[in-house]
Order: sequence, then C-alpha cells, then structure tokens
Amino acid sequence: MSRPVVTARREQESKPLSLWLASALVIGNMVGSGVFLLPASLAPYRGWAIIAWIFTAIGSFLLAYVLSKLAHRQPDVGGPYAYSRRAFGDFIGFQTAWGYWLAAWMGNVAIATGFVGYLGHFIDPLAGSSTGDHVLQAATALGAIWLLTAINLFGVRPGGLVQGATTILKVLPLAAIAFVGIFWIHGSNISFHPASGSNYSAFNSAALLTLWAFIGFESATIPAQHVRNPERNLPRATLIGTITTAVVYVLGAVALIGIMPPSTLGDSSAPFADAATRIWGGWAGDVVAVGAIVSAFGCLNGWILLQGQMPFAAAADKLFPKAFGRLNRYGAPAIGIVVSSVLISAFVVPSYNSSTVSRFTDFVLLATTTTLIAYLYGVAARLIQLIGDPDARKVQVFRREAVIAVFAVAYSLWLIYGAGYRYATWAFLLTAAGIPLYAWLKYEARNTKADVLPPPTVQLTEERIPTHV
Repeated sequence: MSRPVVTARREQESKPLSLWLASALVIGNMVGSGVFLLPASLAPYRGWAIIAWIFTAIGSFLLAYVLSKLAHRQPDVGGPYAYSRRAFGDFIGFQTAWGYWLAAWMGNVAIATGFVGYLGHFIDPLAGSSTGDHVLQAATALGAIWLLTAINLFGVRPGGLVQGATTILKVLPLAAIAFVGIFWIHGSNISFHPASGSNYSAFNSAALLTLWAFIGFESATIPAQHVRNPERNLPRATLIGTITTAVVYVLGAVALIGIMPPSTLGDSSAPFADAATRIWGGWAGDVVAVGAIVSAFGCLNGWILLQGQMPFAAAADKLFPKAFGRLNRYGAPAIGIVVSSVLISAFVVPSYNSSTVSRFTDFVLLATTTTLIAYLYGVAARLIQLIGDPDARKVQVFRREAVIAVFAVAYSLWLIYGAGYRYATWAFLLTAAGIPLYAWLKYEARNTKADVLPPPTVQLTEERIPTHV
C-alpha cells in the first residue's frame, strides 16, 4: 500500500539535506586543512607527490564509485558501516563503525591543528614555538572544536548550513591557485629525486598522505536519513563531490610544487598563502590564508557532524552503547558528538609539543590508515551485493562492476601495506581494541533476551489438530 502523496512530500521536506547540501558536505569534508597543509608534508617527495596526487585521485574515484553504487541500492544510515554489516554480519559491521569513528575524531585533531596553523599567518603567537605560544594554540583549537560541537548539537540543519556557506569560500582560493598558478611553475622545482629513501617508498608515502585530502567522499552516505531522495541524491552527491575536488587538488598540487622550492615548501606552515604571495603579492597571501581558515573551520564542522552519526547508526543496531543512539530535542546524537569532542580535546592539548607539520603528519597518517580499514570492508561488501543485485544479472554488467570493486579492494589493501609497519600496526591495534566492547554488547543483548521471555505458544502437532473442523 503506497503512502499518501502529501505524507511522502512532508517527509521529504523534513529532510534538510538537498543534493546541493549533500554535495557540499562531501566537498566540505574533503577540502579541509588537509589540502592546505599537505604540500609542506609532501615536499620531501618532490615530483613523486604529483604522481601520487593523480594516482590517489583515480583510486578515490574507484572507492567513491563503489560506495555510490552501494548507496543507490542500499541508502541506509551509516554508509560503509551499514554496507559491511549487511554483507558480513555484526562483527565486521562493528569493526567498521568503530574504526571509522576512531578515525573521525583523530582526524579532527589534525584538522584543528591545520586551522590554528593558518591563523598563525595573521597572529604570530599561533605560529610560535614557545611554551606560551603552545598554550595559546591549544586554547584556540579547543575553542573552535567546542564552538562547532555546540552548533551541531542543534541538529543536522545548522551544521549543513555552515557547511554549505563555507564550501564556496574554501574552494575559491584553491581554484585560483590551481588554474592561475600553473603559469608560474619553475621546472627546476620539480625533481623526481626524493630527499631520502627510494622512489618507490617516496611514492608509497606520498600516496597515503594525499589520500587524507580525499577522505570524506563517503560523507553524504552516513547521515542518509537526513538526505532528500537518498536513492538518487546519495550517489550523485558522492560522485559530484569527488570529481570536483579531484580536479582542483591535482591542478593545485602541480602549481604549488612548481612555484616553490622544496626547502621553502617544507618549512611553510601556510604553503598556499605563501604561493599566492609569490604570484600576486602580500594581499593575495592574506586572502588565501582566510580561505584556508574558513576551509579548516568548515571541514571541522562537517566531521564533528559525522562523528556523532556513525556511532548513532551502530547503536540503532545494538552494536554501540545505547547512549550513542539517543537523540536530543533537536534530533542530534548528542552523546556521540560530545564524547568524540572530549576525546579530540584530550589529544589536542598534549600534541602541541612539536612543529605544526610533524604534528599534523602523524595524526593524518594514523587517521588515514584506520579509515582505510573501514573503506576496505565497505567496498568489499559491493562484491556480496552484486551477487543478489537483479540489475547485475547480465554478465557484462556483473563483470564490469565486479572488476571495479576488486580494484577498489586492491587499492585499499595496497595503501594499508604502504602505510608501513608503524601506522598499519597502530591502525589494526586501535580497530581490534573495540573487541572487548563488542563482546560486552553481545553479552548484554543475550541477557536482555533472557530476561524478556516470549509468551508460551501452542504448537499444533498431529495429535492436537482438531479433526472436527
């Protein structure tokens, strides 16, 4: 029985994220402090960083394509978590949600660091290295985190509006450098001789770092219940956001590496602003720095929104503590948002004892590797979905989609391997650390079922079946 047209329309109107806002969430969560600070982290790899940007853009598109297909057939809350749970069961679903949640708030530590780093372009103590400077830097990061936490406690709509407004402001300075900066490239700055290590290790490391800038292409699939026409808009927002961002990233990276010498680029805490200063003068550097600040602020907002949505989706399936599944009066998963921001704060304060670039790089690599495990489970679920997908019964369709899914899985595995012993080990240890929680949740669920016994039922055997009816 179909629903009345008026009821269906009201349900759609009550969902605050249109195609534009869903796309803005994708672009906004991808374009953050990462792309503005990554050139400094990538400087030692020189020309291999450009190859890594192109390679990562292709790999990210494969991942985004697979997730968009999953979203079209299964527009469930939680994105990769929902897909992996349906394909592989509760344990893998829990691991996906747990790992993604860890990566979300750990990544926010890096984003907050980038936000403060670009503020240092205008406020000298925020770029300083003294103890007093570090205290001010930590306080500024905490202020941004808790301001945006408060905004997101009022529901998805305010956070979505902040995201929509900041997306335009953050993309413009990047696009300016990307499309104008290529005319200021000096060929001598582009070398394929890394500062240390082999070419292969340089490419591996650069590829993992560049993936950080692409993480977020799945953003629209996680709060699926808040997106209008999810079967149609989730895949479109995912692909629109990924392609748009990839073009700007690759051109911007080529321009920046070509404009600035590697040594200068590596020491810069605001590389895009410094590049703009070289092209147009000091005023342009200030404009780009403002764009970077807005970008990091908007990206932090988007990920604070998601750090509550993922555990909310898992809690609805009893795979996260039930407190994370409660909504406040504004429809926001307040416990998940607040607990995550407390954890961010706990890591932000002690992290201010090293340079901005090294601090940023450490959190980026750890968060990226942990997210890759969630991606791996998510895209692998596409292979299971294809088996039961009626649209994939044609051999040609099945082969094409299966090949793309296999490449996406292989890409995820290769990057996890490329992360190296240190970060891959920590990522798997952090993912495995949730197993005791999973066991406790299953224990509680079993006891709950034992406490609430079903009413006795009469089973009709042959002896009990009345014959006089």
